[in-house]
Amino acid sequence: MMNLNVQTDTSILTSNIEITSYSEQALQEREITVTPGLRYKSKPVYETIKRAFDIVCSLMALIVLSPLMLIVMALIVIDDFGSPLYMQDRVGRNGKTFKIYKFRSMYKKADKKLEELLAKDECKGATFKMKNDPRITKIGHFIRKTSIDELPQLINILKGEMSIIGPRPFIPREQANLPDDRLLVTPGLSCYWQIGGKNSLTIEEQIELDRKYIRERSVLVDIGIIIKTVLFVFKIGNS
Repeated sequence: MMNLNVQTDTSILTSNIEITSYSEQALQEREITVTPGLRYKSKPVYETIKRAFDIVCSLMALIVLSPLMLIVMALIVIDDFGSPLYMQDRVGRNGKTFKIYKFRSMYKKADKKLEELLAKDECKGATFKMKNDPRITKIGHFIRKTSIDELPQLINILKGEMSIIGPRPFIPREQANLPDDRLLVTPGLSCYWQIGGKNSLTIEEQIELDRKYIRERSVLVDIGIIIKTVLFVFKIGNS
């Protein structure tokens, strides 16, 4: 695991806003408050370059990877007949919800079985993870391990709902347990904690790495994370 020098400051990790629940209307009306010590500042030039980069890269990737994506879609349907795509509500920039696209890696109606499995959660972070999750299909295990299930999010990037690099977007239930300030920037396909420990990190470490990105975000930082993400995916795929 690469060392990202996470230093947890409990005074920074504590949000001064009481978070109860996230309905879509509440998210649209919510005013995002910057946690003291975050040192957030607007970067309009960087944002313009970043958006142009996202459009060009996501469009090129969709064209180049379309044969692979068609094959994966066919395998998903063969493994468990139904839609090969899965859409889910996620919380984006400034609390705005959007539909995220993923290749379906679970059997149909898997969401309804989640409540039965919550007690077996093995993830230290904000998301639910279970090593031998019975809801995952045969092809689902492979596309999850190689991160191929995330490829349809290139459509979200092209639409401007996501960026190539940024804090990962969570479902409303998960975001309700996280501070608002991670919503100050556009969510991304990869981020610091995706390449620095992922689900082995605690919630506090994930939050601090998101804040580290918000503070340090730049074109060079984004390029560095992209390179490390590609190397990480190839390493996982070959293990």
